Amino acid sequence: MRLLEPLGRALPFLNRTRQHHALEHATLHILSRRFPNKPLAGHSDAGGFWILGAVPTDAVEQAVAEAWERLQRGEHDLALHPGCGTNYLATGGLAALAGLFGFAGARRWRDRWDRFPLVMFLSMLALIIGRPLGFWLQRVLTTDPHVADLEVVAVQPTRRGRLPAHRVTTRRVTTTTA
Repeated sequence: MRLLEPLGRALPFLNRTRQHHALEHATLHILSRRFPNKPLAGHSDAGGFWILGAVPTDAVEQAVAEAWERLQRGEHDLALHPGCGTNYLATGGLAALAGLFGFAGARRWRDRWDRFPLVMFLSMLALIIGRPLGFWLQRVLTTDPHVADLEVVAVQPTRRGRLPAHRVTTRRVTTTTA
C-alpha cells in the first residue's frame, strides 16, 4: 500500500525524499550492527540523506551499498526504524490528543484532578498504540523502499554543526527501453 504514490507523481521531490528516508533507515540498521556502541542518526531530503555519527567513510559507503542491495532484494522492513521521528510524532501526537480529550470541559483544578486517572489511562493507551501506528505510517507514508531508480553519487564526510556526519547524495537513474 503506497498512499502517496499519486502525489509523488505530481511532486517528484516527495517520492525521492521517501526513497532516501528508506535507504537512510536501512543504512542505519547496517551501521548500528557494525558499530553497536556508536550513537547514530539520520536525516533525509530530496537530494539524499545525512548519516550523523563518528563512523569511517568507507563503512558508510559499504553500508549504503549493502542497504540499497538488500532493499532491492525485497528486504523492505529495513526501511522501517524504531528511532524514526515518525514514531515519535505518532506517539507524542496521540498522547497529546489523549490529554486534551481527557481534560476537555474540565474548567476547575478539582475537575482536572478528578480526571487525572482517565488522562493517565488514555495516555498509556496512546503510548501502546503509537509505536505500531508509527511503523504503519513509515510503511505507507514516510518511506518508499523501492529504490531501483536511485544511484548513489557520493558519500562525503562532513559535519552538521559540531557533529561528525556523512552526506549521501543520489541521482535518479532513467532506464530506456528499446
